[in-house]
Amino acid sequence: MKSNLFISALFAIAFSITSCHSSNANPKPKTEIEKPATASNTKIQVALLLDTSSSMDGLIDQAKSRLWNIVNTLTTLKYEGKTPDIEIALYEYGNDGLSAKSNYIRQITPLSTDLDLISEKLFALRTNGGSEYCGAVIQDATKELKWATENNSMKLIYIAGNEEFNQGKISYKEAISNALKNGIYVNTIFCGDKTEGINILWKDGADRGKGKYFNIDSDRAVEYIATPYDDEIAKCDEKMNKTYINYGAKGAEKKMNQVMQDQNAKKVSASNYTDRAVSKSKAVYKNDSWDLVDKAKDDASAISKIKKEELPTELQNKSTAELQKIVTEKTKERETIQKEISVLAKKRQEYIDAESKKTKKQDDLGNTINSSIIAFAKVKGYTVEK
Repeated sequence: MKSNLFISALFAIAFSITSCHSSNANPKPKTEIEKPATASNTKIQVALLLDTSSSMDGLIDQAKSRLWNIVNTLTTLKYEGKTPDIEIALYEYGNDGLSAKSNYIRQITPLSTDLDLISEKLFALRTNGGSEYCGAVIQDATKELKWATENNSMKLIYIAGNEEFNQGKISYKEAISNALKNGIYVNTIFCGDKTEGINILWKDGADRGKGKYFNIDSDRAVEYIATPYDDEIAKCDEKMNKTYINYGAKGAEKKMNQVMQDQNAKKVSASNYTDRAVSKSKAVYKNDSWDLVDKAKDDASAISKIKKEELPTELQNKSTAELQKIVTEKTKERETIQKEISVLAKKRQEYIDAESKKTKKQDDLGNTINSSIIAFAKVKGYTVEK
């Protein structure tokens, strides 16, 4: 009674070039067509479909523990030297508290770049006994989410659990076939014995989805490697939080949620909080919907257009020029901190890699997803830059 679906991350690049020439002596002008897409259009889309039936607490705990570690793995992927946008979606299924008419499935978030929102919703999940329909949740995610259409997109679904894969009225074979038609690869993670998972069709799901089949011990606690750099990175993160300037109707609420997700990460472990801090230093951690510093990077006129009442009280009496100066200072301060974290994060990862070689690698949810993401990325022509 457990099935977690972690779905897919994906990338996309579209290109079309056309020239038209006339057959007479006076050639016609070239026809204007859509310009070739660049690396800046590339996306990694990952949908996490989580079984919240009664015995899935361990798996959900692993998801909470590994969210930022997975995000950090995604940020190492480059296409033509650039980091793709990362979008993550969340579903829960198999919970008696959900509607039977919906096959006990609920979309928690659509594909989104709001990583704090993903964290918030993930930590809010609660388990309850239910029926787990793998085919139905794969079908919903395939049809409901706004998947990228470009050829170089990477779209991955991860579904994890330990009950029969073929439960429910919707055929998992048909659902996976439809996913593949949309360039979405389906990976399965069985929580239990490898042979048992094969016998109850989890491997067949992965084979049909051109994905990977894994088995893990979902009840095993995630093991972390503490490093000499964790405390220093945490201090940098505290300083970085002070560079955010909230704006808009939900700005204060979003800024408060940022701090709340810091606390959620800390409750899991100090190492998990460090993983989150590293994620926050990356370009994929974007908050332009509520942070004026991020907003101004994409829209130079944002500061002149902002309404005074949308700003924090202490900034409402500032002139546009004064506000511009403050935002510029905060931008430089954040960039300096991000570079510092980047240097520390590289040393931290080197330390973790070295220590990991001394002990048996734990095959938990995060390691499973990370290893398959890297494998898919290389096939798609992405490079990995640590």
